[in-house]
Parts: sequence; structure tokens; C-alpha cells
Amino acid sequence: MQLYYGDRNILRVLDEVEFWKQQEAEHTTVIQEVISNLDEASINQLQSFAMEFRQTQQKFVQLIETVIRSKGQLTQVFTNHIMDFIIYAIQESEQFILFLNDLLSQIENDLVGQVVINHIIRESQYFIGIAQTILYGN
Repeated sequence: MQLYYGDRNILRVLDEVEFWKQQEAEHTTVIQEVISNLDEASINQLQSFAMEFRQTQQKFVQLIETVIRSKGQLTQVFTNHIMDFIIYAIQESEQFILFLNDLLSQIENDLVGQVVINHIIRESQYFIGIAQTILYGN
């Protein structure tokens, strides 16, 4: 996490979400490259997650730009919109983790694939923890 925000937690969490959504999108590609025997449904689901993560990342880039342009003068309505979208991003990651846990059961004989997926799960869980800490830790 970049620490130049000081007390500007909104920008901190927006930056975190933007970064981790990019990571999750890249993780979908890593999984497809590492696990060679994925079924078509899993590949389609990974591609769908990648598209959703990229869309979410772009939305957070827009939110960051809006917050910066507002010079910290955020309305309560806009702040609530940001919080709702952060919660959406957390839920998106939770759904990704559920999918990855299901995928683990399909690749029981692929030890490298299991290590990669478990690592990706931990990273998504880390993002969720960071976002929740910033949102609810104050």
C-alpha cells in the first residue's frame, strides 16, 4: 500500500482496490498458463472474471480521479457511492475465491497448479483484509 495519503483513507482504499483488481485480472491469465488441462467452463469463467476485474479497476481509476479533482470536498452521497463500490469489489474477490476453491478440487493431481491457486487465493484474501481494515478500522 502506498503511504503518501496520510489520513486520506478514501484514496488509500481506492488505490488498493485499483491495484488488486489489476492483480486479480492478471491472476486469471496465470492460472490459464499454468494449468494446461482446464475445462472449457473454467476457462470461460476465468475470462469472465478477468473482464469484470478490468471493468472494476477502470471504475476505481475514475473514482480516484474524481476524488483528486474534488480536493477532498466529497459529498456524503459520493462517499456512500464509493463505500458501496468498495464493498462490491470485496464481494467480487470473495466470489473469485469461491471459484478458485472449486477449481482446486478439479486439479487434485496438479501440484504446481494447486500451489499457484492457493497463492492467488491468499493474495485475494489479503486484499479483502486490507480493504476491510481501511473501511471499518477507524
